[in-house]
Amino acid sequence: MSETRERILGGIRNSLSRGHLEPRKEAELRARLTAPPRNLVPARATALDDRQRVELFVAMAGEVQATVTRVSSLTAVPEAVARHLAAENLPAELVMTLDRDLYAIPWDSWPLLRIRRGRAEAQDRVSFTPCHAAIAETGTLMLISGAQSPTTLNFLPETHIVLVRSDQVVATYEDGWDRLRAVQGTEGLPRTVNFITGPSRTADIEQRIELGAHGPRRLHIVLVEDELDGGK
Repeated sequence: MSETRERILGGIRNSLSRGHLEPRKEAELRARLTAPPRNLVPARATALDDRQRVELFVAMAGEVQATVTRVSSLTAVPEAVARHLAAENLPAELVMTLDRDLYAIPWDSWPLLRIRRGRAEAQDRVSFTPCHAAIAETGTLMLISGAQSPTTLNFLPETHIVLVRSDQVVATYEDGWDRLRAVQGTEGLPRTVNFITGPSRTADIEQRIELGAHGPRRLHIVLVEDELDGGK
């Protein structure tokens, strides 16, 4: 543990008027992190097969004003993105993450798209990111931060486009956390996990829904369904 982290945790312990945990209690907490208990989970999504779960995700995403384009493979992603930008009268410019998954997309097949990789800046109007999981129960996207995926991409541009593969669609939030633990383990969780359900909105002003209050006013999902087609 770093000196800085120990100093911060020491300050928290002092504010709680306690010292380090006794070994038995620490072991109990570590066991809980390794095998967290399941909460009450609705059966609506868990009872579905893979294709039905994807259909539920698409329907629920639509309920929260997200839009979805469905494509058969990664090769169709550049065209889908370009057509969405044109339909919304947006410039053919993207800032996107450095995630390796996105390098597999043949962006050169649509040369009019101008792409920059890195964090979002104030002038960026459209971002493009992958997701870690997509929650069918609520149409929610689960995104994680890291050196390759700056969180600014999720909130700064007015339009956020997210790549979702069909095998990333899970039934519930608990399934999303299980997927994350399986990939990164309990000691390597990301600094930030964002759950995004539709475009940013507020009803604070006269109880009227306004989009884009604290983040993107448009959320568009490009759903790649090649895994489903391969399982036919």
